[in-house]
Amino acid sequence: MAQFLTDEWLEQAKAIREEYRGKAGAPPHVVKMNLNIKECPDEVGSGGVMEAHMDSTGGEMEMDTGHIEDPQLTVTLPYDIAKAILVEGNPQAGMQAFMSGQIQVTGDMTKLMAMQSGAIDPVQAEIASKIQAITD
Repeated sequence: MAQFLTDEWLEQAKAIREEYRGKAGAPPHVVKMNLNIKECPDEVGSGGVMEAHMDSTGGEMEMDTGHIEDPQLTVTLPYDIAKAILVEGNPQAGMQAFMSGQIQVTGDMTKLMAMQSGAIDPVQAEIASKIQAITD
């Protein structure tokens, strides 16, 4: 098991996603989003912040470190909330954090809201389960 967002975790999560490349249905929503994950442990982010992105414009959900050009939105959130949403699959944690001001969004907010809706692809659910299993 590896700590969320460490180099070891990122490498293992990428390998899991690569194993399933082309096997899942198309993402229900097209989004091009930058993430600023703050309050990261020392092992994770430079100065406590990690820049990352999610991009489904190519037909599959791509997630990686660093920002992409021309995002539709940028989301800034604390490390523990990012882990609850991205690893634990807990949208309620995200909603509560947003309502309490812990999550800031710039850009097209409707893209973020659309991600909350839609059925989960069984293959995506399997990927999520495997990523949960490697996460400390």
